[in-house]
Amino acid sequence: MRNPKAVVMLVLSVVIGLGATIVAAGWISQRANVASTKVVVAAADIQLGSRLSPQMLKTVDWPAGSIPAGAITKADALENRVAKTSILSGEAILEAKLAPVGTKGGLSAVIPEGKRAMTVRVNDVVGVAGFALPGNYVDIVVNTQIEGGGSGRGDRQISKIVLESILVLAVAQEASRDETKPRVVNAVTLELTPEQAEKLDLARSVGTLSLVLRNQIDKDGVETRGIMKPQLLAGDKLQPEPEKKTPKPVRKIVVKKAPAPLVNVAATKDTVEVIKGLHRSKVEF
Repeated sequence: MRNPKAVVMLVLSVVIGLGATIVAAGWISQRANVASTKVVVAAADIQLGSRLSPQMLKTVDWPAGSIPAGAITKADALENRVAKTSILSGEAILEAKLAPVGTKGGLSAVIPEGKRAMTVRVNDVVGVAGFALPGNYVDIVVNTQIEGGGSGRGDRQISKIVLESILVLAVAQEASRDETKPRVVNAVTLELTPEQAEKLDLARSVGTLSLVLRNQIDKDGVETRGIMKPQLLAGDKLQPEPEKKTPKPVRKIVVKKAPAPLVNVAATKDTVEVIKGLHRSKVEF
């Protein structure tokens, strides 16, 4: 004889299983019916400055309610466009990550309007042991001589920060900002304003340059007076150049002597009476 409880449990299990299947099927159907839009994404990693080609792109379904601002929906609209930032595989192609229409490929595509790119020669020490990578910010220090002029003090050596928060665009011929491994190179390309470019060109002609790596989120400037040999070796404070004072005209004081008192010559003469026989005479001296 069959166990009634076992039959009931079996029937209940079948009912619950059918119910779960129906609910899951409904949830899957609901998710499949969510509105979506075609969005162009990167089919592979795209380096900044690269000209886009059809092989770099693909179109995927993107939920209509979460399309990022500036997303491109047609791959044809990206023909001959240039990426001004690195784009990872599967990342949506946004207008903000593209250079203006008509821009040629290469490093010039990533230089903002009003800025310039300038390359300086470095070595493993000047280049912060290869840690000055594209996308990092550096300060620039110049070591030079202060001319003594006519003060007779001679030339004095000084190190001074002349530029701050300068973006590294490229090292050697590599502009990728995705790498973190240090690279020792012999040239670094920096992003500068025209005024900063003039300052850097003068600095490298009057002395030697050093790059100082700084925190990427630290944008605060620091005003320094530089450091000189006496201050470095003896701890003396850097004194400003003494001002040249114009000597004051010397006023001559003329002291007039009082005239000597007049002496009565007659009153001071000596008289001698001379007697010669019967004659007398007076002789005055």
